[in-house]
Amino acid sequence: MTDENGTTDDTRSMRERMLAGDDYLADDPEILADVARREDLQHRINTLHPSQADERRALLTELLGAFGEGSDIRTPFYCDLGYQTRIGARSFVNYGMQCLDVGAVTIGDDVLIGPGVQLLTPTHPTEPGARRAKWEGGQPITIGDNVWLGGGVIVCPGVTIGANTVVGAGSVVVRDLPADVVAVGNPARVVRALD
Repeated sequence: MTDENGTTDDTRSMRERMLAGDDYLADDPEILADVARREDLQHRINTLHPSQADERRALLTELLGAFGEGSDIRTPFYCDLGYQTRIGARSFVNYGMQCLDVGAVTIGDDVLIGPGVQLLTPTHPTEPGARRAKWEGGQPITIGDNVWLGGGVIVCPGVTIGANTVVGAGSVVVRDLPADVVAVGNPARVVRALD
């Protein structure tokens, strides 16, 4: 735990702290090595010719923590680390997703993600001293099976979206959403249940 000035007596590495979901400093050499790996793979993925689908799939499988059978990601695709993101089977990610995965991102099976969606796990301290000292954190995001996120949806840190739920285009999801509902707005609110 950091105090109001951003200091800590924790002996774990910053990468260990990040992976545990605790406050950390991102300029740690281990984290910077992870970022360099991601930058290389992401650049290669985003610059492949559209006909190179097999190579894109191989690179995405190398980049991500899991990339399920039959899933597809349209480029460009952006992430922080890659290995913190797990995508189930038969899921589809449209153009321009930003997946800031310093916290774990879990995307289920048969998920549809519209263009320009943002999955944002990073957090920053509200205390000015700790924020100035560059401490940050992350909270996981979980997207259940058969969810549809419309274009431009933003999912904030710590959110879980239940199976079969539909989130309308442009919505900002700041709290958990249950399974089997339609939610829209900023902040996203449940507008009806699904049969």
